[in-house]
Amino acid sequence: MRFDVITLFPELFEPFLKSGVTRRAFESGSVVVRLWNPRVYAQGNYRRVDDRPFGGGPGMVMMAEPLQACLNAIRDDRGQSREVAPLVLFSPTGEVIHHALVQRWSDSAGAVLLCGRYEGIDQRFIEAHVDLQISLGDFVLSGGEVAAMALLDAVARLQPGVLNDEGSHQLDSFNPALDGLLDCPHYTRPEVWEGQGVPTELMSGHHVHIERWRRDQRLLLTARLRPELIQSARAARGLDAADEAVLAAQKSL
Repeated sequence: MRFDVITLFPELFEPFLKSGVTRRAFESGSVVVRLWNPRVYAQGNYRRVDDRPFGGGPGMVMMAEPLQACLNAIRDDRGQSREVAPLVLFSPTGEVIHHALVQRWSDSAGAVLLCGRYEGIDQRFIEAHVDLQISLGDFVLSGGEVAAMALLDAVARLQPGVLNDEGSHQLDSFNPALDGLLDCPHYTRPEVWEGQGVPTELMSGHHVHIERWRRDQRLLLTARLRPELIQSARAARGLDAADEAVLAAQKSL
């Protein structure tokens, strides 16, 4: 798959693409990332990509012309239509990124990612070219680069051969393999740290008991922190009688 990133700060991506476990996806070519600076496609001696907003107010707005020229160059280079490689804008007004969305991208041909800056982007460009707007949550960043890296990281770690254990991501929070629940707590050596031990179930060596403990912890943690995920699991018929008994016992305390 291929992701083309439109950004005024391509240098921000260089250490990201070369660090951590997800670098395997980028180095192997299973996830190809191309960086495009719209300033290269701007006109004039100053290569201007922004201007003051009509109607006044603080800040600057990214201009439509350089972005369109940059996008046209990407389309020509990819040789693919927007149906195959949609243009994604990272914006506070967009759909919040979630596991199902990441999974869809990980199985796709990729996309063109647009990282906004300043006060925003000329609305006429958005209406003409943007296919999807997505967000990290209800807060504002200085630009879309951090959000783009978050999406690339989430997609890259789902590619075969990236994680040391191929089944590792199946145990992640929100994964359908766990009925969309949060992950359980984890422990490692030493067995006692600052007077606190490891839960006895994990030390028992009894795999059935261990898996039941982990399932119970996922249920209890999700019910406490993200109760709406419990309702989603119920609606999908992902909870059995034993699960419901654990949740009922917790409510009775």
